[in-house]
Amino acid sequence: MASKRPSQPQAKATSGEWWRGAVIYQVYPRSFQDTDGDGIGDLKGITERLPYIASLGVDAIWLSPFFTSPMADMGYDVSDYCNVDPMFGSLADFDEMLAAAHKLGLKIIIDQVISHTSDQHPWFKESRSSRNNDKADWYVWAAPKPDGNAPNNWLSVFGGPAWEWDGVRKQYYMHNFLASQPDLNFHNPQVQAALLDSVKFWLDRGVDGFRLDTVNYYFHDKELRDNPPQLRDDDAPGLDAPDVNPYGMQHHLYDKTQPENIGFLKRFRALLDSYEGRTTVGEVGDGARSLKTTAEYTSGGDKLHMCYTFDLLGPLFTPTHIRSCVTAFQKMVTDGWVCWAFSNHDVVRHVSRFIEGEEEREEVAKLAVTVLATLRGSICLYQGEELGLPEADLAFEDLRDPYGIRFWPAFKGRDGCRTPMVWSEGLDHAGFTTGKPWLPVQPLHRALSVDGQEASGQSVLAHYRAVLAFRAGHACLRDGDMTFIDTNEDVLAFIRQKGEERLLFVFNLRRGPQSLDLPTHLVVKEQLELPGCKGALDDGTIRLEALDGFCGRL
Repeated sequence: MASKRPSQPQAKATSGEWWRGAVIYQVYPRSFQDTDGDGIGDLKGITERLPYIASLGVDAIWLSPFFTSPMADMGYDVSDYCNVDPMFGSLADFDEMLAAAHKLGLKIIIDQVISHTSDQHPWFKESRSSRNNDKADWYVWAAPKPDGNAPNNWLSVFGGPAWEWDGVRKQYYMHNFLASQPDLNFHNPQVQAALLDSVKFWLDRGVDGFRLDTVNYYFHDKELRDNPPQLRDDDAPGLDAPDVNPYGMQHHLYDKTQPENIGFLKRFRALLDSYEGRTTVGEVGDGARSLKTTAEYTSGGDKLHMCYTFDLLGPLFTPTHIRSCVTAFQKMVTDGWVCWAFSNHDVVRHVSRFIEGEEEREEVAKLAVTVLATLRGSICLYQGEELGLPEADLAFEDLRDPYGIRFWPAFKGRDGCRTPMVWSEGLDHAGFTTGKPWLPVQPLHRALSVDGQEASGQSVLAHYRAVLAFRAGHACLRDGDMTFIDTNEDVLAFIRQKGEERLLFVFNLRRGPQSLDLPTHLVVKEQLELPGCKGALDDGTIRLEALDGFCGRL
């Protein structure tokens, strides 16, 4: 069974700011552990595996949606914000899981998907029934143009127009994602109040925080103005959508990231501040504006505690890219906080994005988490990355993601990163389920199962534990300052400092040896054992093998 959490020195932030510099482990409930044999993970399965999560040395768990849902978008289409979908269990199962997590010292952050609901939500059923019911204005309704076309040119992230015709109301309703995911009208104060009531429901149950899905999508332009074409020179496409999707051809000036969102985020924060030690992390998908939006949403201490963007969720694993992302954030976000991640449930697993050949998968997996764990900010790990799992290659007939089905074969969707967690190589479906898993378990994944890696001190899993223990043992890595050192394009070098502690980190992301001559004002007093890094200091020069690192105390 799972290992106990190793004893290690802790450099914890104050209890009220436990989130600052925290390590968050994302659990995708459908794919983590099934206990009833239906092939779908459940809350009891998460409870069963909590000791394993704690053994990694993380601070918190982010749970992807488990709410009541028709599952058109795998739970990101909620039909009841205050209940558990039966496929995952019950509210009693959630309470049991929460209590067990807290007993192990783990915080629980839950996904709040409030920009839209399912079309099966009672609110929407009432809203679409007429133009004069109590919830008629709870969603974004608009009249057609005189020729019957949609009110404007807004597009859905999942393909096609962002408008769906309703024959009863004889109006269009807006949906940024699937047509079965109608957007709520945040300009209506009643909508805001109802959503905050649902947040309070979970706060009262004891959850520690909320990951806010598509946090910049809440408000739309009241005038419904057309989005202009995207001008790549001043608004280069981000990772909001793959480049095969016309969504990326617009500058999304009016369908999201509206100024009114600031006021709602302040209301949200005020509610959280009435409880002790709660936090928020917002998902910002905003193309080239992401860092600017993150700065606006996390500044002042009265909105979100932290945000993450898609900046490090792309194909680049280079010093230039990492340095530019971090530098831009530090320049724009003077008093806010960021949460960095290389993988999540929406993108190709980072090992597959970063490697140049399968033979370096384990090496890249180890180096990537070492880099991530030494950046300034909180960090988020996605289940299975601690095993070095690559992206699964699925056949079209195995796909469940509507996004991938819509754009296949140019875009294969998100199922490749959502396949089941692999626990035991010798068990059916690698110990995930006794039934037929909702997505197939990959043979390569089975060979990387937890039980096999537990037996090796050199595994990717052992490396993750060692790196997170190193991070926890140094206060400067939780919330210290970060300063880059000028290097060539293949070497990433920076200093983390808090109080008297100053640590130098140097990473070679090149597939060949590299060296760095230290500036004369930097004197390494002691080389520290940074897990998996073999770099050496030789008379003022740091020499690194391929995909290697170095750490020294200044």
